[in-house]
Formats: sequence, structure tokens, C-alpha cells
Amino acid sequence: MKLVIQRVIESNLTIDKKIYSSIGYGMVIFIGISANDNESFLNKIASKVSKLRIFNDEFGKMNKDINGINGEILLVSQFTLYADTKKGNRPSFIKAAKPENAIKIYNSFIKELQTYIKTKIKTGKFGADMKINLINDGPVTIILEN
Repeated sequence: MKLVIQRVIESNLTIDKKIYSSIGYGMVIFIGISANDNESFLNKIASKVSKLRIFNDEFGKMNKDINGINGEILLVSQFTLYADTKKGNRPSFIKAAKPENAIKIYNSFIKELQTYIKTKIKTGKFGADMKINLINDGPVTIILEN
């Protein structure tokens, strides 16, 4: 599993030109699920995400986590995080989980993460063509891999 976490001032996600989800200050998390992933490690990753101190305290030091700022999360499935570009110019996605397996892990991760987060987690729509607008803060981008 790969997570790309971006600290944002705000973000919105549209599907078919309609806003599907939006958040204020918090995190946009892009999640890629590999063919080798399973649900056994979701608790550990969810805990880690909730405790990442990537938000500034009153002294400007990254010392607060998402709950410490009452921040919001937009979680978006992105199989392209498992693109393989070693051969040729067109990426291969054979390392990504099959959709039927990925959606189960994705939904389980949402539930697991929600147990650690005070505010409701917003999501994209699994498998949809989404447009995501975000305003990075910093920018701060963190990559977590299992």
C-alpha cells in the first residue's frame, strides 16, 4: 500500500462536473493498493496517519496531528501509484490490486481510519473519473509505504 498525503488549505473533488466531496484545512490522501496487500496492516497505517504531526503549532513547528487541528481528510483511491515505467513509455499497472480486491481494502481502510479521526472522512468514488482541486499548504507531501 502506498499513501501520498498532502497538507491542504482546502480541496474539492468533482465527478461529472458536480462537486462530490470537499474539505477545508486538512489532508488529501491518495491511496494505492497493490496486488500483495491485505487487511492485516490497516490498523497500523491508520494509526500512523492519524498521528502524523504535519500541522504547525503556534510557533510554526510541525507539531500537531490531524485531530489536534480538527482537520478534515479527503481519501482518494489511485491505482496509478503502482505504475511501472521500467519498460517502454506507457505505464503498466500489473502491480496494482484487481478492482474487486482493492475496493474491499479501500473500504476497510476508510472504516479503520475513521476510528482514529474526529471528523468524518470524505472520499472519492472508487473507480470513477475524478477531478481534484486542492490548495497545498507548504507544500507538505508525505509518502507512506507498507
